[in-house]
Amino acid sequence: MTEGDFSSKIFRVMEFRWNASNVEHIGKHSIEPAEAEFVVRHARRPYPEKRENEKFYVAGRTAAGVYIQVVFIVDPPPVIYVIHARRLNDREKRIYRRRMR
Repeated sequence: MTEGDFSSKIFRVMEFRWNASNVEHIGKHSIEPAEAEFVVRHARRPYPEKRENEKFYVAGRTAAGVYIQVVFIVDPPPVIYVIHARRLNDREKRIYRRRMR
């Protein structure tokens, strides 16, 4: 699946799959599922970025304005399975702001 395929097809009908494992993992980074979902659903170019092993990366701001990153897989389409999420550090925030100009 390419980034273009993802943007045009998956974003329209995406569902999120949550279980104890991924909720606990992002919770260790003080991220709630709703925050991760918001950032993925509101991703703007150049996101999502395709990463190795069929993973996608999105950086963005939550509804409360917190900068976070979310890493996920699509398994099976159109289901989004979040495997990691955490707050951006100051350097990452600067990079994100530059990319969004």
